[in-house]
Amino acid sequence: MQHQRILILDFGSQYTQLIARRVRELNVFSEIIPWHAYDGLAPDISGVILSGSPFSVRDEKAPRPDLSSMLGKVPVLGVCYGAQYLAQTHGGVVEASDSREYGRANLMSLNVENALLQGMSPESQVWMSHGDTILSIGDQFETICSTHDVEFAGFSDINRAVWGIQFHPEVWHSKEGSILLGNFIQGICGCEGDWSPANFADETIHGLREKIGSDKVILGLSGGVDSTVAAELLHRAIGDQLHCIFVDNGLLRKNEFEQVLRDYEHMGLNVKGVQAGDRFLDALKGESDPETKRKAIGRVFVEVFDDASKEVEGAAWLGQGTIYPDVIESVSATGGPSATIKSHHNVGGLPDYMKLQVVEPLRQIFKDEVRRVGKELGIKPEILGRHPFPGPGLAIRILGDITEEKVRILQEVDHIWIQGMRDAGLYDEVWQAGAILLPVQSVGGM
Repeated sequence: MQHQRILILDFGSQYTQLIARRVRELNVFSEIIPWHAYDGLAPDISGVILSGSPFSVRDEKAPRPDLSSMLGKVPVLGVCYGAQYLAQTHGGVVEASDSREYGRANLMSLNVENALLQGMSPESQVWMSHGDTILSIGDQFETICSTHDVEFAGFSDINRAVWGIQFHPEVWHSKEGSILLGNFIQGICGCEGDWSPANFADETIHGLREKIGSDKVILGLSGGVDSTVAAELLHRAIGDQLHCIFVDNGLLRKNEFEQVLRDYEHMGLNVKGVQAGDRFLDALKGESDPETKRKAIGRVFVEVFDDASKEVEGAAWLGQGTIYPDVIESVSATGGPSATIKSHHNVGGLPDYMKLQVVEPLRQIFKDEVRRVGKELGIKPEILGRHPFPGPGLAIRILGDITEEKVRILQEVDHIWIQGMRDAGLYDEVWQAGAILLPVQSVGGM
């Protein structure tokens, strides 16, 4: 089934992912594309949102996409930079503000008859974040709202379904931003809200079955939410054609290898546990620099995983738990080099010589959506609610060099701390927690 989509053209704003999440909260699928990768509209695109940007529209190297293929074809909403770019390219004037317009502001003179603002209050708090401001909007647009300091806080095209707003409706500080986004996505774009984690799971399983056929898939499990949900989707699609590998790098939490392996076997996964702690500790001997430790762990993991993979004859696919933020963060929205991602959190990560095709069941969804899909699949709440744990494990929670004794001490302390949080009913109230082992310092001769 093909669902309606909202395309978000990304100009590099820190809020772009939040826009996508707000759209999906309306049960409408959203997709982020860097502005320089845009090459036209797909048939299932129901509307386009132009994001904000760290650039000024006056900058020589600012994003300047050709919007002619979308304007007048589907509804378009420009947010902040997106609004300023629309104004500038339609005869308006954008200049630097006398002072940076950042923080809360009150919209006034709202034209609540306008389709974008219907249902909003005559005055409404919004969040501003821009250094430029629109001084005029040209003849093609009309003003639909203002603030005390910003005359053209919002405008609409007189003849086409095009809007621009110089505030951010996606952030919590914009009190009625959800109404505005709902007006645009449901009322103006006509999206029915038929996308959900439940139908995502069904459609993904069907798609994986068709894509993989009778081939074998290898997947590295970590004990975390992403790889577990990816494994369950693949398992439901292809059964024992999926070969999972769970590596104990000797840096897991106390008893985690045994407990997680039992959980996986209870789920019916075809999983092999590999205990390789000694190999990792040998590679880490004497290393104190955090990035050096990460790279050493990554290198040994590839070696161990490769050794275990060779026992699976005829494997054609490598399964991965890549999620949507990993994909977005691996592509620069501004057209320049991508931002560096830590070596333990990269898309891909295994060498070319493995010659396997990559299958990533979760690459289109966010972390909270992964958990909702996992719940639909019946995965244990203890797994879905487990605190995030980085690939290098306790190695990056030990400041200084790594030894077997330091790992043992930190495992015990971390276990006491986490169990205490559980006993107090606090574990599910925080996103992530864990103990850290600091270097021993001599104080006053003691």
